[in-house]
Amino acid sequence: MHIADAHVRSIDEVTEGLESSHEGISPGEARARLEREGPNSLPHGKPVTLPVVILHQFINPLIYVLMVAAAVSAFLGEYSDAGFILAVLLINAAIGTVQEYNAERSAEALRGFFQLRAFVLRGGEEYEVNAEELVPGDLVLLESGVKVPADLRLIGATNLEIDESLLTGESVAVSKDANARLEADTPLGDRANMAYAGSLVTRGRAQGLVVATGLDTELGHIAASVTGARSSKPPLLTRMERFTKRIAMAVGVVIVLMAGIEFARGASPHEVFVVAVALAVSAIPEGLPVALTVALAIGVSRMSKRNVIVRKLVAVEALGSCTYIASDKTGTLTMNELTVRRIALPGRSVFEISGEGLSGEGHLTHEGKAVLGQERDQAEDLALAGALCNEGFFGKRDGSWSAHGDAVDVALLVYAHKLGMTRIAAEDACPQLAQIPFESDRQFAASLHRRGGVPTAFVKGALERVLAMCTTMAGADGTELIAQPGIEEQARALAAEGYKVIALAAGEMEGLEPDAFGVDDLNELRFLGLVGIIDPLRPEAREAVRECHRAGIEVAMVTGDHPLTAFAISRELGLAEDFSHVVTGTELRTASEQGNEALDRLVDGARVFARVEPRQKTDVVESLRRLGHFVAVTGD
Repeated sequence: MHIADAHVRSIDEVTEGLESSHEGISPGEARARLEREGPNSLPHGKPVTLPVVILHQFINPLIYVLMVAAAVSAFLGEYSDAGFILAVLLINAAIGTVQEYNAERSAEALRGFFQLRAFVLRGGEEYEVNAEELVPGDLVLLESGVKVPADLRLIGATNLEIDESLLTGESVAVSKDANARLEADTPLGDRANMAYAGSLVTRGRAQGLVVATGLDTELGHIAASVTGARSSKPPLLTRMERFTKRIAMAVGVVIVLMAGIEFARGASPHEVFVVAVALAVSAIPEGLPVALTVALAIGVSRMSKRNVIVRKLVAVEALGSCTYIASDKTGTLTMNELTVRRIALPGRSVFEISGEGLSGEGHLTHEGKAVLGQERDQAEDLALAGALCNEGFFGKRDGSWSAHGDAVDVALLVYAHKLGMTRIAAEDACPQLAQIPFESDRQFAASLHRRGGVPTAFVKGALERVLAMCTTMAGADGTELIAQPGIEEQARALAAEGYKVIALAAGEMEGLEPDAFGVDDLNELRFLGLVGIIDPLRPEAREAVRECHRAGIEVAMVTGDHPLTAFAISRELGLAEDFSHVVTGTELRTASEQGNEALDRLVDGARVFARVEPRQKTDVVESLRRLGHFVAVTGD
């Protein structure tokens, strides 16, 4: 029982289709459905046993030849040769078994850390259950910081925002609306009335009915497409097969020639056979498998010191043979931590903020020089507004930086900290009197504070909403009449570079009673400026891409994020200099419908794949393989 088109249906239709209610199903019904539907988990293979690992060491074409050689040597009475070959095979198996069995045990230990819990209403009572026990029809309760345990049709949400980067690649949390009615072809990233397994609640609370579990979830579809895909042979096995065939052909030719010569000299068939077998055994490099295994084991050992678990020895050589890396963006090439990197003050230039991710270290600069004087004062006013109109936390705990709350709020607090300002100090100087929390339909948030004895409103949100509230702006000569075209041009320039643009404003509210503070009071405000927020590159990413290029390895970004954002990051990385190197998920879908040849033409030469659905990533990799690449995929 699952509903594939839950985003199209109303709350009542979904509830009726699942035979549930706003109090959830009963505990007894939950047990019955669990037995019928199975656990809410993705399939994973049985733990690999020691005998299976040992047997795996003998799956190699050269090993097959050596085993035949040992058998023939024993049959002919050459027991010393047979014993030597068997000893080589056993040493080779022992080395490989130790490495791979230890890796399997480490991987199993890692899986044991991930036990997801969920809060549900069953029969009107709240229960905490293992997420694997969820069934379609269960009513799940969500709150900030909780990972969504199954695919849910939201039936109620308050200021709900969810980080869906695992599925869509979007760094920014998505606002949700339980009452949204959507079309059947609405992309997954735009389904405002749904919450998907694996995503993370960053703000708000909600209730949702489980509409899909296990393999029926969107995450399950991805798992099925990946695990069901045809697996290619590792390069080492391919080369070993080619090498073995060449040895066999060469030895066969020599044996035929030698047999002809021996028969011409009058030798008996038995003598010819014995000489032929001796020649074949002597031509086979018995030490090669051990040499290869030892080399691979050293590679595995070195990688383990870098906290990398390599489950198969041949994976080390496969990694070294790759010619193309298809990398995810969010959290792999980037920090997955939104950061204020640019600010635009009205009537002035755009300024840079140094420092990456969740770190309070950074400086305000313009063309490499520190910003001072009036421009610095305006930048601090902008930071103050962002710190006061804020529900997040950023600070040091136990000697390290810590943060929680909405990613945009945290980014604004980090920016304020770089300018020497904390939220606690800002609120001590300007105590909060009232608040209008952010909601997706409003597209802004506001808070009222007492500043210098006067109630003052601070607003942050989408540019078009904040601009409509403003009549003046902070200018070089003090407060000036607002010049919207210049501000809008600044916003377009930031957006074109892939930045998420947030506008901030403030205004005094003399005589206003805090209890009466509302949306209608937000007018005749003073526009303070824009902040450009982006998920920045990992410090080591740019150099890693350069190293790959120097090694002859091509690199491409495959992400669900917006094309402009993906292109901006790729340009920093040195992956793409022109937007023509960007291919979107829509273009991939169109090319796929035209056949593999059209898809391969599109993929060849592209370096950024943006707005790509998770299952399309498999299509990209398959196309690259058809183009002759050994492809390594990294990321979520």
